[in-house]
Amino acid sequence: MSRTKRITLGISAAALAVGAGLGLAGMASATTTPTPSPSASSAPADGTATPGSGRGGHGHGGERGGLGGVKASELATKLGVDQAKVTAALKSFRDAHKPTTPPAEGTKPDRAAREAELAKSLASSLGIDEAKVTAALEELRTAEQTDHAAALKTKLDKAVSDGTLTQAEADAVTKAVQKGVIGGGGR
Repeated sequence: MSRTKRITLGISAAALAVGAGLGLAGMASATTTPTPSPSASSAPADGTATPGSGRGGHGHGGERGGLGGVKASELATKLGVDQAKVTAALKSFRDAHKPTTPPAEGTKPDRAAREAELAKSLASSLGIDEAKVTAALEELRTAEQTDHAAALKTKLDKAVSDGTLTQAEADAVTKAVQKGVIGGGGR
């Protein structure tokens, strides 16, 4: 087999492995059931963030819900409302939009339409302007994408330093994720 074919196969295999790992992680987090916290929101009434109210972990503590793994605590902080209210509103939306049948092979739900429905539903449930909810959701999504990109870069840098991947292979995986070819690049 020619060297070019071996490199191409190596890059493809690495990209598929990373994509499968990210896909499994995404599926695992998407099926996590939110558990409301019995505490009041730590966000001030004006919606400004308080020191120490940053992103922290990736929600493996069970408070993920809504669309794309929106964390109730982070959204509550952004919106300046009680976390329990946000958790209930996210659960209500999720329950109302639970698919009764799996999507047809090769089709994806319209993400933009679903996100618009989520913003409208949350705005109505929480008594907040829809534009404010939309902006908060977009900020959280952007922060999560940044976190995912940083985590991927860390893993790929380690793989390169360990000799598992070449820099060219790591760059190819990064590009494939960014273009949405593998592993949630369209998130």
